[in-house]
Amino acid sequence: MPLDAYLTLCIFALTILGLIVLQTRPVAVFGATLIALIACDLVSKDQFLTSIANPGLVTLILLVLCSLALEKTRLLRVIASKTIVNSYFSTWFRLFGVTTFFSSILNNTAVVATLLSPIRNNPHHFASKLLLPLSYASILGGTLTLIGTSTNLIVNSMYIEASGKSLSFFSFTAVGAILVLCCGLAMFLCTRMLPSIEQNKVTSEGYFIDAKVSADSELVGRSVEVNGLRHLESLFLVEIVREGRLISPVSPSEVIHPADRLIFCGDITKLLQLGQFSGLEIFAEKNGTLNSNLTEVVVRPESVIVGRTLKTTGFRALFDAAVVAIRRDGEQVSGKLGDVVIRSGDFLVLAVGDDYKSRTNINKNFLTLSGVEPESRINGWRAWLSIGGFITTIALAAVDVLDLLEGLVLLLGGLLFTRSLTTNEIVRRFPIDIWLVVSSAILLSNALVNSGVVESLGGFIGQFDDPRYVYTAFVLVYVVTWLMTEFITNNAAAALMFPIGYTVALGFGVDVLPFVMAVAFAASGSFISPYGYQTNLMVFNAGNYRLNDFVKLGLPISIVYALVVLVFVPVFFPFSVS
Repeated sequence: MPLDAYLTLCIFALTILGLIVLQTRPVAVFGATLIALIACDLVSKDQFLTSIANPGLVTLILLVLCSLALEKTRLLRVIASKTIVNSYFSTWFRLFGVTTFFSSILNNTAVVATLLSPIRNNPHHFASKLLLPLSYASILGGTLTLIGTSTNLIVNSMYIEASGKSLSFFSFTAVGAILVLCCGLAMFLCTRMLPSIEQNKVTSEGYFIDAKVSADSELVGRSVEVNGLRHLESLFLVEIVREGRLISPVSPSEVIHPADRLIFCGDITKLLQLGQFSGLEIFAEKNGTLNSNLTEVVVRPESVIVGRTLKTTGFRALFDAAVVAIRRDGEQVSGKLGDVVIRSGDFLVLAVGDDYKSRTNINKNFLTLSGVEPESRINGWRAWLSIGGFITTIALAAVDVLDLLEGLVLLLGGLLFTRSLTTNEIVRRFPIDIWLVVSSAILLSNALVNSGVVESLGGFIGQFDDPRYVYTAFVLVYVVTWLMTEFITNNAAAALMFPIGYTVALGFGVDVLPFVMAVAFAASGSFISPYGYQTNLMVFNAGNYRLNDFVKLGLPISIVYALVVLVFVPVFFPFSVS
């Protein structure tokens, strides 16, 4: 192979390594990949322009933007209110049906985000008995249609780039329907494995609270025991940060010094009892917002504060709110609150100011669980226009009366004209991360072709003309994609594995569709890890689950899922000679 081939393979391998190491920053990894490909002259200017204007990618972007209007209506909230009833089994089946249906036509994250709060606050059932099925149902629903999940649309984007043809709206439906039935049954039979976690433990306990001791505080010079800091109701002094040094565990005889940071963990509803100590300042109190409305939120994956500390984000200026406490994955967060690096899925308790409700960036950065929620809803004829327009566009595209791309362009224009969506909302919620990931992946695929890697790999595979090897290769493509999805994001796994699967099919001289479908379905089959799929991460925190809960329920579902894909994809997409 020429030098360009080895250079391309090196960039490919480093991209995978970067995604594993920097799981929360796929945009940065693919951005580096894009720069490397262009700097090393491995792709042409025309290929770059074609990749960013790929019809499948543009369709995906438009679909995300148009669905924003649907998020602003009360449709899903009304349905959610009718879903939860006294009977657990009735609630389970209603939730599964509603989630799978809406996830087949809407963004999975939006569906789960809408249903998250009603489930957490329901008076009838443990939230932990419903939240994990909610996430799994959204994943299964996404496999039903071309637009059900961004993974399917990403695969279609790359398929268009490679073959000049597009998958149809219902290309995934036959296999997806079998997955919904079989995995749904497996999930129902395994519901007894779900933990029963008290609701108050989910919503209030385990928060990390930071308080600073002033120089004139009555606490200074006295021990923890004497100050009564060991006898607080549901709040526990777990650490002291002193001049950059961490003291943990805290001894009863430990003497309090000026400027000490006292780190408490426990029930956020008991926060105000710290006010009994003079000279003890809560992290949010210095902003003058502690006595305002307390609001609980979850940090979105696309939030600008992910990967940054509260000190460096200018949090108060951005949101007119101050962070009172933080909770993460059941982990004990350590150190000063302002120095904690924020992760996607973190729970924050905010003390909000008067201007918080009117801020336009709240919905982009947070999912509001309780407390003050910004007003961004649409009602009346605009709501009906958004719902009816979206359903009509999808329906016409599904029966091939209207091209989906053209329909979404018309719909977006109508939503902007009627102010059901605003240009500011589009700018704020524009999925630049998806655009960068997919266009960079397409360019990487082009580089593999340009450098001769695909030709060399195809020639190597062509040596194995035994038909038995075709199915073995098909299984391997599925397994490798699935493993990558559990360690990196589903979209990244699909984007990286598509050129490999496509090349393997060409090497064997068979139809590429079975391998394309293997990549698409495998990239969506994330059930064992909370980090492979956005919705899993959301419910992981909301339900206060442990990793073991995902393994116990996710492993049997993953096995059923894999068996269905590996058996039925070749049935509906045969390995015919191309």
